[in-house]
Amino acid sequence: MRIGLICSSAAYGRIPEIARELTAMGHTPVMPNCYDDPVGHDDTEQMDEQTYLSFFRAMYLQSRDRTGEVDAVLALNYPKEKNGQVRENYVGASTFLELYEAFMQGKKIFLLFGLPDSMLLDEIRGFGPVLLNGDLSGIG
Repeated sequence: MRIGLICSSAAYGRIPEIARELTAMGHTPVMPNCYDDPVGHDDTEQMDEQTYLSFFRAMYLQSRDRTGEVDAVLALNYPKEKNGQVRENYVGASTFLELYEAFMQGKKIFLLFGLPDSMLLDEIRGFGPVLLNGDLSGIG
């Protein structure tokens, strides 16, 4: 199965391990936007307004196209510290949009951990994700 990996850029350091495990299981991991791109999300602070808007529009379209090429998406929803507070099972705005796109395209959706305790809880539950509770063997 081709599995698109989606996550906060803060979790990019964990991707190699997940990709190795998925490959060992016979799956083909597909990396997130900007994962291998030196001009990525972290460079947006230096962009002028028009370049910034163009960058994000391009990322949304790239995500849509990439989702069309995979069988499933796996959200790596690791805990994330934000504003001095640790948020368990973190799903940020961009990851949420990618989950929505996967739902709209009829793709299987996996969350590496549980549902986030956030204002997006009901929406994410409505996508019908498979909750892996940290165990990739639940992908099938």
